[in-house]
Amino acid sequence: QASGGPVPCDRDGAGVEGGVRVGYDMQFGRWVVGAVGELAGTDVEDSVTGFSTTPAYYSFTRNLEHTAALRARVGYVAGPALIYATGGAAYGKIENKFATDNAANSFTVTADEDDADGYQFGGGVEWRLAPSLTVTAEYLYSDLETGDYNIRVAGNGTTPAANPFILAPNTTGTDMIRSNDSFKTHALRLGMNVRF
Repeated sequence: QASGGPVPCDRDGAGVEGGVRVGYDMQFGRWVVGAVGELAGTDVEDSVTGFSTTPAYYSFTRNLEHTAALRARVGYVAGPALIYATGGAAYGKIENKFATDNAANSFTVTADEDDADGYQFGGGVEWRLAPSLTVTAEYLYSDLETGDYNIRVAGNGTTPAANPFILAPNTTGTDMIRSNDSFKTHALRLGMNVRF
């Protein structure tokens, strides 16, 4: 990626996921109440890049590697279909990355937390194909709060004394972090369930 000016930009990549889930439902007339737990492997990226007039770029990238969730769900049976809403707690594992073409300074990772906690909610339709087999189409929104990821920018042998990263009072360097610690995703899912 080349420097493109002083305006920061965001880049959110589409991704894929696959997982397994277990759940338990109770039916009261046409109403269904239950809970579901799931584990999913994901490949979703959230990246932001800032630019300086030197010119140079500074990119922070987060990759969501997998998630776990425990959600409640409430649904209504209409013929072979169960129309439901779901929501609950979620956890994610994050891989943080940093890249720059600034060769004058040194860059050191001083904090790198890979845990993210938050919540999910959404809804879907579960369609019965057979007494013990259903297919599901679902939308799910996730909002995870990521941990600290800190880059310490300092000088080295080629850094001029007027370098803004090491000017007083930051003679030991300047810390760079992302301004937003929220990792949000929108997912459209297709699945198959075996009921016992």
